[in-house]
Amino acid sequence: MSELITAELVDLDLSATTKDAAARSLAERMVAAHRVTDLDGFLADVAAREAQMPTGLDGGIGIPHCRSEHVSAPTLAFGRSGAGIDFGAADGPADLVFLIAAPAGADDDHLTILSGLARRLMDPEFTAALRAGTDPRAVAALIRGEEAPEEPEREKVETGKQEQAETGTEATGGTGAAESVPFRIVAVTSCPTGIAHTYMAAESLAAAGRAEGVEVTVETQGSAGFKKLDPAVVAAADAVIWAHDVEVREKARFRGKPLVDVGVKAGINRPAELIAEARRRAERGEIATASDSDKASGSGDGDGYGNGSGADHAHFGVRLRTYLMSGVSYMVPFVAAGGLLIALSFAIGGYEIASAKSVADHFVWGEADSWAALLNQIGSAAFGFLVPVLAGYIAYGMADRPALVPGFVGGAIALTVNAGFLGGLVAGLLAGAVVMAVQRVPVHATLRGIMPVLVIPLIASAVVGFLMFIVVGKPIASLQNALTDWLNGLSGSNAVILGVVLGLMMCFDMGGPLNKVAYAFAVGGLADPTPGSLKVMAAVMAAGMVPPLAMALATTVRRRLFTKTERENGRAAWVLGASFITEGAIPFAAADPLRVIPSVMAGGAVTGALSMAFGATLRAPHGGVFVVPLIGEPFLYLLAIAAGTLVATALVVLLKGARRTAPEAAGDAGADGSRVTVAA
Repeated sequence: MSELITAELVDLDLSATTKDAAARSLAERMVAAHRVTDLDGFLADVAAREAQMPTGLDGGIGIPHCRSEHVSAPTLAFGRSGAGIDFGAADGPADLVFLIAAPAGADDDHLTILSGLARRLMDPEFTAALRAGTDPRAVAALIRGEEAPEEPEREKVETGKQEQAETGTEATGGTGAAESVPFRIVAVTSCPTGIAHTYMAAESLAAAGRAEGVEVTVETQGSAGFKKLDPAVVAAADAVIWAHDVEVREKARFRGKPLVDVGVKAGINRPAELIAEARRRAERGEIATASDSDKASGSGDGDGYGNGSGADHAHFGVRLRTYLMSGVSYMVPFVAAGGLLIALSFAIGGYEIASAKSVADHFVWGEADSWAALLNQIGSAAFGFLVPVLAGYIAYGMADRPALVPGFVGGAIALTVNAGFLGGLVAGLLAGAVVMAVQRVPVHATLRGIMPVLVIPLIASAVVGFLMFIVVGKPIASLQNALTDWLNGLSGSNAVILGVVLGLMMCFDMGGPLNKVAYAFAVGGLADPTPGSLKVMAAVMAAGMVPPLAMALATTVRRRLFTKTERENGRAAWVLGASFITEGAIPFAAADPLRVIPSVMAGGAVTGALSMAFGATLRAPHGGVFVVPLIGEPFLYLLAIAAGTLVATALVVLLKGARRTAPEAAGDAGADGSRVTVAA
């Protein structure tokens, strides 16, 4: 690994306090070493990879990494933080930070070495030595593997690991000869980038197998190569574990065996649980059918277990949700900027300003209407990117950078054929699927470098363009028109029911997937606003303000029901709720979900229903008190928010007051916010 890390790429006193700052600090060392050609471009790729899944691992490790066209040579930088940096690990901040930079067309030799480092990070002795090191040159040598000779038994184990790494499989667990091992598991690990998590999960599962006396053989489907498990090993296995965030290749090999199907981080963080679950399923005789093993897939952190039946289909749903949320998250800044500019233009110049002449030809500095028209046309330009960005980043979430071009092209065509927001969703999914299919086609090594930047975008754009123009565009446009007509025709009980549903969705997970689905539904209507879509926007924004406002009010009127920390959060929740930051209620929901979540859902449902019943409208894609001047029926809109807040507050106070706890103890808890529970 001598060419990957040097003393200049080691920082033993990393002063950064955030993961972005840490990545920038280490990346600057890479730039100075002439390993990275464009700092900002590389950091954008690191951030995009981090957005797919946090790279923090239990044990105080952060391992941000990515493939990037701005990397000239495979490179590793290491930083050690005294204060700790939050990389999203469940057990807290990371003090050991590894930034891995791989070129878009990195060769297998380098990636094999990087995968070896990922495995070593699962060794407590290795990480302890990194924490104790005082000389950057010595630490760089340690990471390169230039250590003192190991004990003979240790050497044998490490050699076995290296041999298995070269053949694409991980060392097996167990303490004796094969005939003494009572239980055998085969596993597959993979992650989107295929550099770090793939191999760390493999090492973690193998180590847990050794500790449990279980033989675990792992196939790593990462960037360092994919070599199938020996069919005889698969046939002899008692159970299968998939710890993956991308599709498992050739899944049919594992048919007819008990299957645990989770995300790759589950393989890293809780391998013993996965092995225990695999044994339980084998004992119960839960066999995955051929069709199940063809359809199962894992994603996310993998906090659930697949069972070769309904749970496996849920994994696909989670993965689809992740793709869609990727598109929505990148779309939101365009919506917010464009929508607020348009709303401000209406506030200044009235709704007729939308038909004003181009300000490029007609602009008078002293006229308010000219400024209103300017804001409207800038906002409209930003809004014009809404559907292409949505489609492009859905595709990006599925198949990374090569899918951006066909995704954007498909989104633009969706606008051309009037397929609108729904067309953008379909175009993004089509683009991602086409790119994933092309990526699976084996190509000669000489073509690998141009595949992601030329061949894949070219082929995928042509295919997606054909499908959107000729096959699916017009039917989706008809469906979009039908949905618009339905929203415009909503009145009476139908409108109220829709308001209830949207209010429940906004308040169930407070910034989570359901909340974002409701928000995306409302924003989609703003792309081509109608009276019905403006009512939906108002109902969604109003309901989203209820959870933090309700918790702020509850901590004010019944202080003794809350800890000191919760009361402090309650003061902040006033501002967060007034600013439409629904996440302000998350600390309360996390501490007491069974009482808080149903209460705020009820309040959100009341607010959504009343907003729809009152006919309140909103042209801005945001809530909060600062958009009240842009609301149709503003007094009734605020009344709906107040009513929902009171309902949620009353319910949460009632439910918390019914607990068998000592109110004084809860109210006078220590600085740590702990509670004292006593018998009634």
